[in-house]
Amino acid sequence: MAAVDSFQLLYREISRSCSSYFEALALVGAVYATRRAVVLLRDCCTVVRVHFLPRMMPSGKLTQRYGDWAVIYGASEPVARAYAEELAQNGVSIIFITQDSSSVRDIVAFLTQTYGVETSVVTANFSLGQAAGKPITEALRGKDIGFLVNCVDETLASSPRSLIEIPEQDVLDQVNRNVTAATLMARLVLPGMVERSRGAVVNISSGACCRPQRGRVTLTAFTGYLDHFSRALHFEYSDKGIFVQSLIPLQK
Repeated sequence: MAAVDSFQLLYREISRSCSSYFEALALVGAVYATRRAVVLLRDCCTVVRVHFLPRMMPSGKLTQRYGDWAVIYGASEPVARAYAEELAQNGVSIIFITQDSSSVRDIVAFLTQTYGVETSVVTANFSLGQAAGKPITEALRGKDIGFLVNCVDETLASSPRSLIEIPEQDVLDQVNRNVTAATLMARLVLPGMVERSRGAVVNISSGACCRPQRGRVTLTAFTGYLDHFSRALHFEYSDKGIFVQSLIPLQK
């Protein structure tokens, strides 16, 4: 009876009967570990390709790689303004799309005087539906558009309100400014990029899409849309020479 009660004997008997299961579990663990290692290696290669190789081995001017013109919607926001300045510094001319021309007056004057690039301002009311695209289409005509930058309205983060506190018309205006505008801009710019097999689309949202907060329901929804919109564009157009970037700055 003492031998039967021995823990070592019991363990050996259980191990012998379960050996086949151990082998199967070991195989599953090996497959999982291999898969995670491949994903990690792919992500490391992406980081090197996107962030380090361009600095170590510059591949020519941006205008040669992508195009002579950039279209920026939401340039009154700090991150989009920084993008505009960086593009202008590299000799890229810029078309600013805005609903209020006074919001980009300063950045337009600064870029023109500092970098000598050509600039243009197009006023568009995205609540007009299809008619909103007509002045933009005219501004794009005949231009080698290499960049599209869309930026979410960051003022949504500065004045948190619950959804039921926002007037219905304000909700519709916010949808037009953040969802309709970004989608329509991509629809207008992408055909030329696809035809030339080069171009870059940058959508700037916010960390709110990763961590919802009280009083910021619409901001969370709009930024989440921009991020997934970018992923969908990458899936559909990356093999056509279009580079798509989703920026999620973690500002409050």
